[in-house]
Amino acid sequence: MFRRKSLGAVLVIGFTASLYLSCCRSRSSSGEAITPAQESNFVLIPSGVPAEKIVYTAAHIIPSPNQLAWQEMEFIAFVHFGMNTFTDREWGEGTESPSLFNPTDFDARQWARVLKEAGLKMLIVTAKHHDGFCLWPSQCTEHSVRSSPWRQGKGDVVREVAEACREAGLKFGIYLSPWDRHEPTYGDSPAYNEHFRSQLRELLTNYGEVGEVWFDGACGEGPNGKRQEYDWPSYYRVVRECQPKAVIFGMGPDLRWVGTETGYGRETEWSVVPMEIREPMIKPAPSLDDLFIPGDMTADDLGSRGKIAGARALAWYPAETDVSIRPGWFYHASQDEEVKTPEKLMDIYFSSVGRNGVLLLNVPPDKRGHIHENDIKSLMDMRRILDTTFQTNLVSGARVEASNENEDHPARSILDEDKGTYWTTAGGVESAVLEFALPEKQTFDLAMLQENICVGQRVEEFSLESWNGKGWVLFVQGTTIGYKRLLRFPETTTDKVRLTIIKCRTSPTLSAFGLFKLAS
Repeated sequence: MFRRKSLGAVLVIGFTASLYLSCCRSRSSSGEAITPAQESNFVLIPSGVPAEKIVYTAAHIIPSPNQLAWQEMEFIAFVHFGMNTFTDREWGEGTESPSLFNPTDFDARQWARVLKEAGLKMLIVTAKHHDGFCLWPSQCTEHSVRSSPWRQGKGDVVREVAEACREAGLKFGIYLSPWDRHEPTYGDSPAYNEHFRSQLRELLTNYGEVGEVWFDGACGEGPNGKRQEYDWPSYYRVVRECQPKAVIFGMGPDLRWVGTETGYGRETEWSVVPMEIREPMIKPAPSLDDLFIPGDMTADDLGSRGKIAGARALAWYPAETDVSIRPGWFYHASQDEEVKTPEKLMDIYFSSVGRNGVLLLNVPPDKRGHIHENDIKSLMDMRRILDTTFQTNLVSGARVEASNENEDHPARSILDEDKGTYWTTAGGVESAVLEFALPEKQTFDLAMLQENICVGQRVEEFSLESWNGKGWVLFVQGTTIGYKRLLRFPETTTDKVRLTIIKCRTSPTLSAFGLFKLAS
């Protein structure tokens, strides 16, 4: 695709990012101030803080309201459409004639309708890919839809998609590639940075609310053979100014790439991870934007106790998991029979959304300007399986008892449908057992657990057991939970289930628990 470990990537997602560097403070055992992060998604760690204090601090870092809203969407769409659609390529060279862009029946409402019916919550369109061709009539270049035969040069793909999203009730997002193989100023760093900021400002001020701005970190040569030095902090400032509900992914400090393009996240996925930072020029620093240093976040272990020990800074930095429904990211007729099956999409869903991530699924429209029938069929079959699977929570109506509970957050809160309620233990108790007595025997092969991440991500290890009439039998175990954990296992039949929180960073929390039977 367009994103590699050596290149990095940035995504900007639209929600209010207002909790940087809160001033809720305590004291470390070394006597230095340390932010416990009960009101922050970011904390600076003074030198000399012992490991156990860092672990405790990590357990209290929370998402900003913007990050939480992004996480709750769970399933969002990428839509790669542009010059490559018509040249049958993945990466264009920037020399393509605008006359090639001419969809025969462009229908943004069809895109929005299909994605809405499939249960996705946002549509991110590739407003400009590496070839530099703009899907809106940019005032910064002639290399755009304005110079194409489509709509007699009067069309605007970005506007039609934005309007279709609003009509369908989808959030709208924009991908804008910093690498521009057409723009003559690319490689003249000051000039191109101003050009890019101008294009970004056009997109963020002329199309209503933007829920996500996706910056690819690819940095190849431009038409003059030079490479560009991207001024990322200045891009962030444009986004913060024009779309104050935006957060920044990858090369920015709010969301990170999971590390592959397969759609599969880690079995152990921590949302709180160490951050590389610059020394603040002023104190207190105005925002994390001024401190953040992009780095490689693709390792298998990012947030374990060993990884966070000695950290200079910790941040809530959750993972987005991207994959295309086809082998390529742009449409190719030769791949019409290679669309991922509903079963494959389900496996990806359980391995992304079900592993504390957000799934970004690419669905590329064809030369007509339509989402292809084969893609639609897989999406709708996947939706049917998801809806049928999660229609009935088999633990609903169970009697639940906990070995320990906070009187304000009792165990029964796990089984209500109120996101604001949750179970936790009293007095920092880090392990506990919950027993669920079902109204009758049930057969299930899927479990769902959710922490209340509004007070932090904490659970490190847990297990689930069933009662067979004589004793408890382990049927599945896991490590992290986070916003959502989905676990599949062989069919189990019982009327009693035991959940054990084996290891946790402080008092565990659970806002939801479910047992389900997978549909086919």
